[in-house]
Amino acid sequence: MKRHRHRFGKFSAITMLALVVSIVLVQAGSRSDLPAKISGFIAAPLTETEVAIIKTGQPVSKLLSSGADTEVGVFGVTWVDADVSAYIRAVEDIEQFEKGGSFLVTKRISDPPVAEDFARLKLSDEDVSDLKKCRVGDCQLKLGADAISRLRSESKGSKHKAKADIQSLFRQLALEYVDGYQHGGNAELEVYRDKSRPIAVAKEFAAIVEEMSQLLQHDPALRQYLLDYPNAQLANGSSFFYWQQVDFGLKPTFRINQVAISQSGDTTLVASKLLYANHYFHTALELQALIPDESRGPGFWLVTLKRMRADGMSGATGQMVRGRIEKEAVSGLTQALRATKGKLESGR
Repeated sequence: MKRHRHRFGKFSAITMLALVVSIVLVQAGSRSDLPAKISGFIAAPLTETEVAIIKTGQPVSKLLSSGADTEVGVFGVTWVDADVSAYIRAVEDIEQFEKGGSFLVTKRISDPPVAEDFARLKLSDEDVSDLKKCRVGDCQLKLGADAISRLRSESKGSKHKAKADIQSLFRQLALEYVDGYQHGGNAELEVYRDKSRPIAVAKEFAAIVEEMSQLLQHDPALRQYLLDYPNAQLANGSSFFYWQQVDFGLKPTFRINQVAISQSGDTTLVASKLLYANHYFHTALELQALIPDESRGPGFWLVTLKRMRADGMSGATGQMVRGRIEKEAVSGLTQALRATKGKLESGR
């Protein structure tokens, strides 16, 4: 009887060792099992099941690790059975591409920007009310010290006049912000003073670019452009600006983005850089790689990497907020990939 127990124990140990080795080999080999064209763009470990899903052409999204407790990162990939040029045309027609659903208004900004570009921008009544109480270090909207001072001065008239003046000044500030960035680059990005600790958008953005070095290594010119605009140029690319108001979370949010499209070999990279948002995220960058793959036929791999930084994600309460943001970021990216795939493949 003892001898049988000894043999069983020895057999179990060998079996367990073999199982562990096989798991390690599967995990180590998951990257090599990916289609060759996209293996160098993968930004997160993938399971066998996820690799199998990707090979069918369906979207997979995952959380990314981050070196900052204020940051959430997500990664996703899907196959799109359409021409790369069709996707670029869709992005350039941003007003139609990001329309409906949570997108309340999307407006491409003229080159150079003009006041009429922001005519449809309208703060919520709650935002206008909050601006009347806004102080440096204590404000419900993300603003710099100068903007806070100027908006406060407009809130001192009669109730009706003050509301109209605040709306008008906020539109003017948006125009000045884009114009200032186009002339001075990241140095002109806001230093938020809505909380006790100042947040310099340029510094936060540079840190995000460094974290995205794996994807940006495929196009060093785009990396330079993101950091040194307007003193850097895209030899094989273009860029444009747009603003939008979106309805997600607890408050409608106004944000300004710069989109840069760059061609590097047979791969196209599309970068969407958050320049300003009046709520939630103070810095964000989304990179998309559009990668043709002759082994699959017409179409391209759409690989997306997104990093976003926000306040309020540390401490006990912050962990709950982070959990919700992470969950919504992953599901949101999956939905976006599926929607993009559906629109392009149906020719809409």
